[in-house]
Amino acid sequence: MAQAYEHLSQWFERLNDDCGYEQWSQYFLSGLAALGAGSRGLEVGCGSGAFTRVLTKAGYVMTGADLSVPMLSEAMRRAREEGLSIRYVQADAAKLNLGDKFDFLLSPNDCYNYISQEKLLAAFRHAAAALRKGGLFWFDLSSSYKLREKIADNIFADDRDDVTYLCFTHLFSDRVEMDVTLFVRRTDSAFERFDEQHVQYIHETQDVVGKLEQAGFTVLRVEGHLGEEVANSDRVNFICRKA
Repeated sequence: MAQAYEHLSQWFERLNDDCGYEQWSQYFLSGLAALGAGSRGLEVGCGSGAFTRVLTKAGYVMTGADLSVPMLSEAMRRAREEGLSIRYVQADAAKLNLGDKFDFLLSPNDCYNYISQEKLLAAFRHAAAALRKGGLFWFDLSSSYKLREKIADNIFADDRDDVTYLCFTHLFSDRVEMDVTLFVRRTDSAFERFDEQHVQYIHETQDVVGKLEQAGFTVLRVEGHLGEEVANSDRVNFICRKA
């Protein structure tokens, strides 16, 4: 079975076209401006580059980093199509080391859920090392509520004319394992099957805050998706400043 996003990369933004990218992007643009984030940003776990493209258009100088080479290829293709010059690099959020300092580090849409509890503190320390003093670290996690109560031990499907997405999920004590299958229509109208596995780790909010503080961050705010209340939110945002 293939690793996460090896095949899903080509379809990721399309299959997520109902996630409200426009409103989600405006949430970041407003928040970064209000916090005086600076101009040079790094998006960790940038995927196919939806947010790096929006931020670049807004005047930020963005670098996008992701572990998945297929995702980075898709990000570069989409940036070229929109006439944007964005630097994309392969990097692992768990051991980030780009040899550069940024004004802010943004990581939306679950990137740090792919890092186990044992590696999370080290990942935060690498994030701190990538920031200038006073730099912002803004990331989100799929909440434990979402993973345990909505995602775990469930089946998800999205059937379209040229692609069908299936996801079977299984709950373990510290994680949810997701078996993803894609059926993609070929030019001869037959469908080709691709399989890959995703593992998202369950992180509790207070434990995350503690690890952030150990890594040298001051946690400014913890809030749900788009600023809503954390309780029963599907997503928890951690907005921090490097001391």
